[in-house]
Amino acid sequence: MKKELMLELLNTKQYKQLHTLLMENNAVDIAYLLQQIEIGDCAIAFRLLSKKKAAQVFSNMDIQTQSQLVELFSEKELESLIENQYMDDLVDLIEELPANLVTRLLKHVDENQRQVINQLLSYPKDSAGTIMTTEFLSLKKETQLEDALKYIKQNGNHCKSIYTSYVCQDKKLIGIVSTKDILLNDENKSIEEIMKEDFQYVYTHTDQEEVVNIFRKYDLVVLPVLDDEKMLVGIVTVDDVMDVMVDETSEDISKMAAVEPHDKSYFETSVFEHAKHRIIWLLVLMFSATLTGSIITRYENAFQAVPLLVSFIPMLMDTGGNCGSQSSTLIIRGIALNEIRFKEIFKVMFKEFRIALVVGVILAIANGLRIYVMYQDINIAFVIALSLIVTVILSKLIGCILPLVANQIGLDPAIMASPLITTIVDTCSILVYFNIAVHIFNL
Repeated sequence: MKKELMLELLNTKQYKQLHTLLMENNAVDIAYLLQQIEIGDCAIAFRLLSKKKAAQVFSNMDIQTQSQLVELFSEKELESLIENQYMDDLVDLIEELPANLVTRLLKHVDENQRQVINQLLSYPKDSAGTIMTTEFLSLKKETQLEDALKYIKQNGNHCKSIYTSYVCQDKKLIGIVSTKDILLNDENKSIEEIMKEDFQYVYTHTDQEEVVNIFRKYDLVVLPVLDDEKMLVGIVTVDDVMDVMVDETSEDISKMAAVEPHDKSYFETSVFEHAKHRIIWLLVLMFSATLTGSIITRYENAFQAVPLLVSFIPMLMDTGGNCGSQSSTLIIRGIALNEIRFKEIFKVMFKEFRIALVVGVILAIANGLRIYVMYQDINIAFVIALSLIVTVILSKLIGCILPLVANQIGLDPAIMASPLITTIVDTCSILVYFNIAVHIFNL
């Protein structure tokens, strides 16, 4: 369905036809379309949806559109919206909405729901507790499969996932059973006979990144969440894990580009906010680069004796920065995927050293020959070739060591990416270059 068609049907008040078209579309696509039109038209189109579809569409909208719709909704519409929202989506909404709108929403929440909301909001930021939902299927081990199927049919509509049911005894999780196993086994069997007692789980305070890693490692679609007493309190579903992955990736990309991470989209963020998020790192990197300038100043005599040396500074600095960035990017990726750990730092260094040696020698030969052909000066060619080899080795070692050290001391490895690595490597490459030049030319 196209935006133009939606607007045409709204303008001509063909609401019945628009309702039919909207109900044929996916909730995510509808949410995207409604966000593209004026909020008044958006509210009209939204009211044409069924209650269940409307809740799905609403949960896929950005917070700005959600806030505007909540302001326009009647109390009855708000009550209907809350009834059809999953608890984790409702908590996300309450976290983002202004205080006055939160107050309106909470008027339509019963005491039990309010307690659950308060509990979910109390968990530490970026923990499993903040992304879990409390709607799940719980069975008893003595339940027969026939009765279990009836239970799923009666209660599944209120749960976010019906693929897995959880077997609890005194609220403690003792096993899991898939709906597929319930369907395919003899209906006279009990849940205890087919349930799995070996399963993955996390605690409410488990970091979200660890949750993502477990999902990826075991190819899960849902994961139970336990409290400190090993009682089942919720589940994390794959859609929430995907959101975490997007957020974590966006944060890492921002840090790798020396930009302070934030939640708003590019166009939602004002010019001043963009500048504020970028300026701090730019100032740090700018002032740290003055060290490189002061080193260059110390070797003015070398410039005067061999002016040609100056022309190769950008090439050496760029090569060193690029080599360091390559290594740091691969190491950061390896850390994120749990492929590389700090205890393997010497193994990583040895591998990067060998890579640097191969790369450095090839670059040195290529540049040495080029310089000799152009300037007919074997000393200059030798200085550049040797400087390249040493610079590449240092750059790749720095690029692999810093992210591992940062991760070990509790910092995000992404901060040790291109801008910072480049600044450090620039200083090292200049020191290497001029020290080699001074010794070769006896300056």
